Amino acid sequence: MSATWLLARRNLLRNRARLVVSIGGVALALTLVLALDAIFEGVSRQMTSYIDRSGAEIWVGQAGVRNLHMVASWMPDSVTDDVLAIEGVAAAEPILYTTDAISAGDERGWAYVIGLTSTASMGGPWDVVEGAGQPGPGEAVIDRRFAQRAGVGLGDQVTMLGRDFRIAGLTEGTASLVNSVAFVTFDDFAARRGGDPVVSFVLVGTADGVSPDAVALAIGSRVRGVSVQTTEAFAASEKRLGLDMSGDVISIMNIIGFIVGLAVVALTVYVATLALRREYGSLKAFGAPTGYLYSVVLTQAALSVVIGFVAGIAVTAALSAIVPRAGVNLELAISGESLVKVGIVAAVIAALAALLPIRQIAGLDPAVVAREGV
Repeated sequence: MSATWLLARRNLLRNRARLVVSIGGVALALTLVLALDAIFEGVSRQMTSYIDRSGAEIWVGQAGVRNLHMVASWMPDSVTDDVLAIEGVAAAEPILYTTDAISAGDERGWAYVIGLTSTASMGGPWDVVEGAGQPGPGEAVIDRRFAQRAGVGLGDQVTMLGRDFRIAGLTEGTASLVNSVAFVTFDDFAARRGGDPVVSFVLVGTADGVSPDAVALAIGSRVRGVSVQTTEAFAASEKRLGLDMSGDVISIMNIIGFIVGLAVVALTVYVATLALRREYGSLKAFGAPTGYLYSVVLTQAALSVVIGFVAGIAVTAALSAIVPRAGVNLELAISGESLVKVGIVAAVIAALAALLPIRQIAGLDPAVVAREGV
């Protein structure tokens, strides 16, 4: 081990109370930053969870409809056959969709209500934890967290689309901060809507080796009155709308938390370095080169940030596992981009904070330091 690393480690370990305070302060500050980033990322993923987990490669909707939230999409049911006739389409699954109030017991909320055909291969529940994954006549598959809050379970009643349904299945991962996803049969949905036979969306699966982009282009050029997007583009459009509507508040909170967290990191490292000012002054008095002082200080700051960063990741990961189990419709998702961003910025801030108190000592004459101290 180098002398620089050994001295930096000794400085950190010399006073255990100071070690706990300095590294603990860095860890808590970085946990705040990482947790807020994880919340932002988790909320973003929740916005598109149904689209992402639908199993479709292409979404076909009414002309002008480019997302799910707060839209109505109605097309003649013949569109399904028109889409299926396009070369490269392996499967075309129609669904009915609306946003509607859902209630059970004293619990009220909003849900994306999906009408599924009896042979649906796409667009259905993806994580069924209890009961059936396919609703039957008069039945519904709903989110388990909503059911838990309402105090209902399999066989109980839930109200949506203006009628009662028997709960046939419970799913996981189908709820967000603002809504959940519920599934009923296509026929039950159509009967409640009335009118001419229609579909809301057609979910498309492509043949092996065929580009979804090419198939989407072919559908758009040959089927009239529709809007066609790949699942990736459809999810991106949904996320943009969601963030435009509610993302500003989350972004502001995230930015404030980022600034506060890094300020705490800077202050903690600064104070920890300042507390060792006399020791660094002694090194200067004994003729230690300026570069050596800087390297020791930077190594000490790096150790604090690395240990605090690892602890922050561990705490955030624990929160990401605990929060969903607490019945909160909130997902924390730690992204690689967040880790890189926070790690780099924290390291730079800590380095600057550590160099500020040592800069004055490094500029003094060793004889003056030895005679008068610092």
